[in-house]
Amino acid sequence: MPDFLPIRVQDLVHPGQPGMQEVTVPRIADGRPSRAGIQRNWHRFEVGGARFLLDVPSGSIHALDDTAWEVLEALEHGGATSNLPREAVAAVLEDIETLLEDGTLSDPDAPDPFPETMGPGVVKAMCLHVAHDCDMRCGYCFAGTGKFGGERSLMPAEVGRAALDLLFSISGEVRHLDVDFFGGEPLLNMEAVQSIVAHGRRLANMTGKILKFTLTTNAMRLDTRVGEFLNENDIAVVLSLDGRPETHDPVRKTASGGPTFSQVAANCAAFVRTRPDGEYYVRGTYTHRNPDFAQDVLFLADMGFSSISFEPVVVSADSVYALDERDLPCVFESYETLVREIRARRERGGGFRFFHFDLDVAHGPCLAKRLSGCGAGREYLAVTPDGILYPCHQFVGREGFVMGDVWSGITQPEVGEAFGDAHIYAKPACATCWARFLCSGGCHASAHQMTGTLVGQYALGCQITKKRLECALALAAS
Repeated sequence: MPDFLPIRVQDLVHPGQPGMQEVTVPRIADGRPSRAGIQRNWHRFEVGGARFLLDVPSGSIHALDDTAWEVLEALEHGGATSNLPREAVAAVLEDIETLLEDGTLSDPDAPDPFPETMGPGVVKAMCLHVAHDCDMRCGYCFAGTGKFGGERSLMPAEVGRAALDLLFSISGEVRHLDVDFFGGEPLLNMEAVQSIVAHGRRLANMTGKILKFTLTTNAMRLDTRVGEFLNENDIAVVLSLDGRPETHDPVRKTASGGPTFSQVAANCAAFVRTRPDGEYYVRGTYTHRNPDFAQDVLFLADMGFSSISFEPVVVSADSVYALDERDLPCVFESYETLVREIRARRERGGGFRFFHFDLDVAHGPCLAKRLSGCGAGREYLAVTPDGILYPCHQFVGREGFVMGDVWSGITQPEVGEAFGDAHIYAKPACATCWARFLCSGGCHASAHQMTGTLVGQYALGCQITKKRLECALALAAS
């Protein structure tokens, strides 16, 4: 797969004279490109009044004026008529031919590349559930308030150490390894976290591998002592905070039902001040109750947080938090608002990072990643407090997804193979979607939760993802 090639010049901009006689837009040559090919591989979109064309196979982005937009629209709809002068249509078609010859625009009828085999995958990341317990009771929690459908428990340090032994053993020649401390709330089990980190450092020194730790926390217990440990050990941190107090407090409550915003926000702010250039994200969730989540993102940015991530909730349709079609206009406007705000703040010399707009347009992932996504079950495993292996943290407790344990290793590889088989071409809705190489088929856990299968389509999530990607691409091209 070619690297992402952002084309920022106005390479499809022409003087137009709307209102001229109707002109039928011809096919470029011999009936090609076909209507189906254009619909699949040349994606026109508009964000904030600016118009763009994404060339799906190459990832190049082209700015469009009204003339080019109208001609491409006519091509896409099978040679419909256009209120443009013949010379304007001819100029656009000539430019398209030139871009095709240069390789900056791909032949939309060319088949997608596809490897002969996805391979077995090499595990290089683990999510350690060091706590199946939590000191908060969040209304939308996918982990069942931290216990993942089982008993509340903490991971013994020896289980975590055995998990790292397994990771170093089965990662083969892979040099860079990642481990995430997760829960529940991992700070409930700090003694085990400290022991596991020390063991990981010893393994890294012995093998020459590079081990990177991340910890995800609700920040209720993120005091100075914990912060010092995280900084001394270069541990990346994900801080859960849902934005405005009126958004956060009704959902993210203490075990006794009390508010948490004040304590969480203060702890997060104090910690971030100790690592101004460090690795962290403040991570929020938006729901049916705050589809205007851009206001929550901007609230956090104004608090001084420079790295922010917000995810749509994924819950059953009967939940009071469930997003539905009625929320989409507000959700979409929130993403557009963030594009405008990020641009404006950058112009003023400030700004913040929004995780889902942070596309690496210069060096995208390899082909296998673009086809299969996150690597759950093949490159990534989750470990429960009692040492059971699952394909990812969101599948913990789901029937049929146990892959083995930290002592015996992967004893049921067929579970991971099923994830490898759930690539974009196995998903009917993904195979012809313009976003297929950018979202890589979406989240397996969300698809399974909402459709009962790894290859199903969570349609609402797809719509949100595509809008988010359009905004990210528009921002990257600006």
